[in-house]
Amino acid sequence: MDQGVEASGGLRARKRAATRHEIEKTAVALVLERGYDNVTVDMICTASMVSQRTFFNYFGSKEGVFLGPPPAQMRDAVAREFLPDHGTPVVLSLAAAVVSALVAGQPDPELAGRRMKAIMASPVLFSKQNEWMADHEKQLTDLVMERYAAAGLRKSEPDLAAEAGMVVGLALGVVRVVLQQNHLEHDGVWPDTGIMERAGVLLERIFGS
Repeated sequence: MDQGVEASGGLRARKRAATRHEIEKTAVALVLERGYDNVTVDMICTASMVSQRTFFNYFGSKEGVFLGPPPAQMRDAVAREFLPDHGTPVVLSLAAAVVSALVAGQPDPELAGRRMKAIMASPVLFSKQNEWMADHEKQLTDLVMERYAAAGLRKSEPDLAAEAGMVVGLALGVVRVVLQQNHLEHDGVWPDTGIMERAGVLLERIFGS
């Protein structure tokens, strides 16, 4: 590839990332100041000095500014950590991989913490976040089945698919509780991956009892 073309592509990518980041910062600031229901896409665009077309190209919807990556990207990020991990109980392993993917997908921890604060303060956004997580369940269930297959478990084993679905439901429940607890204890601070250590202790206690 021509170096000039490659440099041009890199510059465009950096400009896109900078524009996206500025829109996110503006949207979060407006929602924290005025409340989600009182902020419109037009207000975000005006404050960010971008067109509505640009906004929707980046995020697709108003709530898209606050939610995570689309399911395909999330699946790939989770798979990189979850599939090779055969030494951790599957529920904790999946929950940890999801949290890790969420953390890794936030290049600006301060903004991520403020975004989480905005989500927790808005029933609408909190509900949308739960819907967003539900959209990932099919992809995550497929990952659990892949891990079972790699461990020598056959798809024909009775109730294996139901078990995989249960693993995903439990793991996402752990993720929700972990993020909510982090918000209550460390308001505005985005968690690091170490937050899962305590969750692992609690899971062991739950299953042990």
